[in-house]
Amino acid sequence: MSPGSPSLPSISLTPPLRTAQLGRQKNWTIDLQPDASQREHIAALLGLEGVRKFRFTAKLRPAGASDWELTGELGATVVQTCAVTLNPVTTRIDEPVLRRFVTNLPAPEGLEIELTEDDSLEPLGAEIDITAIALEALSLAVPAYPRHDEAEKSQPLILESRPPGAAPLQMETTKPFAGLAGLLKTSNSAAAPSEDETD
Repeated sequence: MSPGSPSLPSISLTPPLRTAQLGRQKNWTIDLQPDASQREHIAALLGLEGVRKFRFTAKLRPAGASDWELTGELGATVVQTCAVTLNPVTTRIDEPVLRRFVTNLPAPEGLEIELTEDDSLEPLGAEIDITAIALEALSLAVPAYPRHDEAEKSQPLILESRPPGAAPLQMETTKPFAGLAGLLKTSNSAAAPSEDETD
């Protein structure tokens, strides 16, 4: 997979394609539709509550004299845990996928990374792992911080530490700017000149 992509545990939805056996005169059609057991496995691998739907379709075709290009579509419905309420969040994902496998692709030198670097480019190895491509595309497409509709209505969680028997903190005391207006009013009143001073 491309440099910096997440490392995924092994699962095989289809055997990897050996590049030596692909042939330069043929286009390859890919259609992955994991069953319920495989979707459950994928959910566990990616830390999801569930994968309700998953389909990856693609075309793999020769490009140039020795390279290959894969263009596809990932469609999935995943269930995650809301980062705020812990309620389940269902997300529909529809993502285009592009990979270009290049012979003798030069490796980046040192720590220099160009912002314009094409992240669809990958070195052409002995195999093209379609499963790894599909799972990487899904892992990059799922929301990093899923939020349930109820999250906007939730009150922020306030953690407090107080001695036994002490009164609990009131909401007003946890607001750092709650008394600011009063302090400014008192300060302005003290600084304002009296009528005697203005004469």
